[in-house]
Amino acid sequence: MGRQHVDHGEIARFALEKVNLPKDKADEYRAQARRLREKLEGYLGEHPDFSLKKMMLSGSLAKGTSLRSLNDIDVACYISGPDTPHDVNGLLNYLAERLRKAFPNFSPDQVKPQTYSVTVSFRGTGLDVDVVPILYNGDPQWYGNLVSQEDGSFLETSIPLHLEFSRTRKQAQEKHFAQVVRLVKFWARNAKAEREGFRFKSFMIEMILSHLCDQGLDFSDYPEALQHFFTYVARSNMRERIIFNDYYEPKVVGNFTEEIQIIDPVNVKNNVSRLYSATEADAIVDAALDAGDAIDAALAAPTKQETVYYWQKVFGSSFQV
Repeated sequence: MGRQHVDHGEIARFALEKVNLPKDKADEYRAQARRLREKLEGYLGEHPDFSLKKMMLSGSLAKGTSLRSLNDIDVACYISGPDTPHDVNGLLNYLAERLRKAFPNFSPDQVKPQTYSVTVSFRGTGLDVDVVPILYNGDPQWYGNLVSQEDGSFLETSIPLHLEFSRTRKQAQEKHFAQVVRLVKFWARNAKAEREGFRFKSFMIEMILSHLCDQGLDFSDYPEALQHFFTYVARSNMRERIIFNDYYEPKVVGNFTEEIQIIDPVNVKNNVSRLYSATEADAIVDAALDAGDAIDAALAAPTKQETVYYWQKVFGSSFQV
């Protein structure tokens, strides 16, 4: 039936051609982030008063889960020192001032403080690098306070531990875990374009898939893995509490008042879905039900035309075989 027209191989080919950030682009972006770090480190050598302790690539590019549509990259910047501001606006302006001095040839609009980061825009490539400041107090596991992307508050995190958490799941299912993350993120991006008010942030998607990976779900068959993801979202109604035990005991997780609870694997006090309303969670469940139904129909479709039609309900019109 539908499997003879679109199976794992066709989904993998679609991912390679339409979903994934190409390797040469990923290498180019990583090199640009490295040049930024080297430039800033050169500035630091001449200005030891700027207490930068560590710079590292973070976000989807560091995790290997970037989509082809990537247009900015995240670099974490650990800062400490007696003159470091401890309010959000002060910290961002402090970092922006030093980045402007490190890049004296840049115009002011190429180094801009944002809500949670300082964006450095490279006109040659059109790529933005979001430099995310993290207040650091010497923790050996690199815990520090960054500015939350969601509400601008300070949030405790450890970028190295987050990357290690992701790397553990990737090693458990080499190649396939990261690929399924990218496919689901692509679906969510398509759903956002088609459904007014829809939101489903990438980190929540990664945590749900990490939870399924820990439960033993085999990601090596992409149609099956996708169907399992959508089935889980629908069955759980986005109300099943997700907790990990990599860096703390689950029993130490406290009570949260929010309906949707996905607990940060490196911060026991952080519910990463805390700003999602019940209505928004229901919209995710509805979209997952529709996607799951479409995959069921695709797998049972008698013709190639029908099979592709149903897969386009999941991935949009860019899906072609």
